[in-house]
Amino acid sequence: MKRRNAADWSSEDSAELYGIRQWGDDNFDLSSDGKVVVKIKFPSGEVVVPLTEIVAGVGARGHNFPLLLRIENLLDTRLELLNTSFAAAIVANDYQGRYQGVFPVKVNQQAQVIEEISRFGAAYDTGLEAGSKAELLLALANLKDGGLLICNGYKDREFIDLGLWANKLGYRCFFVVESPSELQLILQRSAQLGIEPRLGMRIKVSAKVGGLWTETSGDRSSFGLSTAQLVDVVDQLREFGKLDCLQLLHCHLGSQIPDLEEIRAGVREASRFYADLAAEGVPLRYLDLGGGLAVDYIGNRSKHSYSCNYTLPDYCHCLVETVAQTLAPQQINQPILITESGRATVAHTTLLLFNILDVLEFRPLSLPQHCPTDAPELVMRQFQLHRQNVAKDLLETYRQALDNRDRIREQFRNGQLSLRQRSLAESLFLSIARQVSDKLEESNQDPEQLAALRQNLADIYYGNFSIFQSLPDSWAIGQLFPVMPIDRLHEAPSRDAIISDLTCDCDGKLDRFVLAGTEQSTLPLHPLREGEDYVLGVFLMGAYQETLGDLHNLFGDTHVVSVRINQNGSFDVNKELAGDSVAEVLSMVEYQPKELLEKFRITAEQAVRDKRISVAERQQILAEFSAQLQGYTYYKH
Repeated sequence: MKRRNAADWSSEDSAELYGIRQWGDDNFDLSSDGKVVVKIKFPSGEVVVPLTEIVAGVGARGHNFPLLLRIENLLDTRLELLNTSFAAAIVANDYQGRYQGVFPVKVNQQAQVIEEISRFGAAYDTGLEAGSKAELLLALANLKDGGLLICNGYKDREFIDLGLWANKLGYRCFFVVESPSELQLILQRSAQLGIEPRLGMRIKVSAKVGGLWTETSGDRSSFGLSTAQLVDVVDQLREFGKLDCLQLLHCHLGSQIPDLEEIRAGVREASRFYADLAAEGVPLRYLDLGGGLAVDYIGNRSKHSYSCNYTLPDYCHCLVETVAQTLAPQQINQPILITESGRATVAHTTLLLFNILDVLEFRPLSLPQHCPTDAPELVMRQFQLHRQNVAKDLLETYRQALDNRDRIREQFRNGQLSLRQRSLAESLFLSIARQVSDKLEESNQDPEQLAALRQNLADIYYGNFSIFQSLPDSWAIGQLFPVMPIDRLHEAPSRDAIISDLTCDCDGKLDRFVLAGTEQSTLPLHPLREGEDYVLGVFLMGAYQETLGDLHNLFGDTHVVSVRINQNGSFDVNKELAGDSVAEVLSMVEYQPKELLEKFRITAEQAVRDKRISVAERQQILAEFSAQLQGYTYYKH
């Protein structure tokens, strides 16, 4: 890797630095003039569209930053790739069953997403998974007659009745029994309505998997039947004459599972359950292997929690081969395979775009040619370190400067130094630290110390967005998302930075980044230019982030725009949703905007009576207050 201040820097260097070709999964790339591009494959060939063109078109339609951008083609691409990869694995393994994809609504409930999955996925018979009454209602409204519905989670009478009526309407709606108590209620409502239920059972597999979401497998998982409970449910259904209703076996190994061999072990165990139940005469037809398919957010094909050591074809081949091999000795009919690969379906299709408002630089201000004669001894020592050649003993120089800085701060606290003397000392320390950092980079010495120095000297770039609203998993569980500029990538990024959001909260920041397949604590960025937006994109964030967002500091939903790229390189803006206004956000926390305006009017009128403002100023102030109520919650130029 060339140094980032190299005169011959190109887009190829940026592609390597930010790892876009690894985590981009052939959906994103860089142009030779330094722009992030979206790549869409059509029968006539590949179309490449710069994000800057889409941003300009969206901006012309009145949507400023921050902006959530959905690219519909990428959602279609993921659905197609999932289904064709399973089809290829089925052929390669001479598998006699077929594949049936199901999208778990909880991963992204947004109407634009569910509508597109239902529309494009209809060609592949893609179903939906619902874990609540609200999710079941939206699933029924979007799926066509005959569509597959998997009902997980706790189910009350209303939930069950709705699912039974769905079967009457022609849907294939399965109630997955997660606990023994659910079975009685399902059978009672079935008898009352005179509608036969379609039943599945969720089992607990003992195979444990790695990653962050491991609690959905194993004996202590919250949902699913133990082996003894499973046998008891089968016996009850046989006793009630309802065994024919049991057609589906379900397990959920986890989410974002990085290791393929751990997935294989879980699938093998689930297949053994299936084989033995089928041998007992249970008329199973479907094996639902749940989630687990990971997204490689880092792009290094590893066992890191935000990576995976396999490709999508690898995953599909693993599942099909393992089920086939496990069932073969007992000559069991091979089931219809279901997966609920929500994260891998929607992560790539959505990205967050925001502009940088300001930068706080940790660099020395102007320093004098000579140390002031009245400077304290420690400040003089610091000045000498600043002026000397630090090419040798770099770390020892830095250690001395750090020790001096800490002692100077202690003297300031004790009243032994003035404010201006401390200010000079702080600038001297920054100068020394930057000299040491530059020399370490030139000499390729001590990468760990260099990374620590960069972190301590990193600029703070202030972004026009809210972590808590748009990237809640980054704050809550340390989720890594690829972040990079969308333009100027043919220039060397000369600054190391962390990113702070608009919230007045120390947790509202990004300080872990994906760089060249590794996790780093700073992000290389470019200096800002006067009068020019510097725009960063957060990629692969289509799973979970939109619904989990909260109203920290009352920053609401961002603008959302859904675009479809055409074969000629143009794009259509298919759907636009304006971000929350201040009034809408205040309503969510139980304020009535009209009442707020009236309260403020009374305050302004009192100011007129007290002769602090004129009537004309009163009107101007009230008009401004009213306009701000209807405005965007984020920063506007």
